[in-house]
Amino acid sequence: MNSAINAGDTAWVLMSAALVLLMTPAVGFFYAGMVRKKNAISTLTMSFVVLALIAVQWILYGYSISFGPDVGGVIGSLKWAGLAGVGQAANTVYAPTIPHLAFMLFQMMFAAIAVALIVGSVVERIKFSAFLVFALAWATLVYDPLAHWIWGSGGWLKNLGYIDFAGGTVIHISAGVSALALVFVLGKRKGYGADNMEPHNIPHVIMGAALLWFGWFGFNGGSALAAGGLAASAIVATTASGAVAGLVWMLFTWRSRKPSALGFVTGAVVGLAAVTQGAGYITPGAALVIGIVAAFCSYGAVLLRMRLRIDESLDVLGCHGIGGIVGAILTGVFASTAVNPAGANGLLYGNPGQFMIQTLGAVVTIVFCFSATWVIAKVIDVTMGLRITDNEEVVGLDMSQHAETAYSLR
Repeated sequence: MNSAINAGDTAWVLMSAALVLLMTPAVGFFYAGMVRKKNAISTLTMSFVVLALIAVQWILYGYSISFGPDVGGVIGSLKWAGLAGVGQAANTVYAPTIPHLAFMLFQMMFAAIAVALIVGSVVERIKFSAFLVFALAWATLVYDPLAHWIWGSGGWLKNLGYIDFAGGTVIHISAGVSALALVFVLGKRKGYGADNMEPHNIPHVIMGAALLWFGWFGFNGGSALAAGGLAASAIVATTASGAVAGLVWMLFTWRSRKPSALGFVTGAVVGLAAVTQGAGYITPGAALVIGIVAAFCSYGAVLLRMRLRIDESLDVLGCHGIGGIVGAILTGVFASTAVNPAGANGLLYGNPGQFMIQTLGAVVTIVFCFSATWVIAKVIDVTMGLRITDNEEVVGLDMSQHAETAYSLR
């Protein structure tokens, strides 16, 4: 055993990996409750199966090209393919007090949930086989390079000074923007705007949101990569942003009709997504501001999407994408080295350059993820087709894709 390994840090990161793993099926329940009951199994399956798919990809080559030895600032080499050289000793570049394998596992869960988030944009109409191909291609060509740019040793955005504590850009902006690009290729659901497409099981949505919030403690707190004060600070900031955004979103729905349970949990997820970027760099007070701003921006984005009649089914862009963008930019305002000496000071602390770097990084991510995802989706659509048939869509994906039903009334 390497003498640098700290048992407490290792236990915390392994537990955090387990918490983030739980978030993937939690996303499934969160999404499945919002679709029609004939598509519940399909939605859950797509959200959960990516955990297995990305785990294999990550071990074979995904981790290596994300975090492996740098090649030109844009990608990692295949030196660590098959986890060659990734063992029980620490890697001092990324996490000096935990086994390299523990760091790899923690990052694996991030890669999986990034893909799972995209599911919400294409539910009720995408072929399961096409989705699996898309998930693998997107993880390889979009997520892995972006992770290297921002988190990998030698990555060009990291070298520029861009900071993303737990994936506000790498996960939330990338998934949200990519979701929109995929929808533009896939098209609207049959009957969109005419048929009743109300959520079929809001208790499932609430349960999914509760598990997501629980898992987010590992998501953001675990990104400290040590059991200490920074992890505690990140978890408090996470709670603050999620709580205030949920309350603000609920107030919006209260003004127009009645306080909505769906609105509250949606807002909470928005706040959690928004604070992810800066959780380990900001104070709890700043987290409250980020949650409030994110709730306003996200709610407006959802209303605009509805007005434009874009069938981005469960508002992955509006919640995760917009939340991530707000968090990325405001981290450039509120980041403080008093919270985390390894971070940077933002605009509020006399460093306008960090605000510019954060804005640039967010814009680059938006352009890259949208364009690359559109190309991937277009190629899949032309070669094997993305959509199920009209008859299969009417029957529902549970039966047409899986020959199973979520509910059996006897």
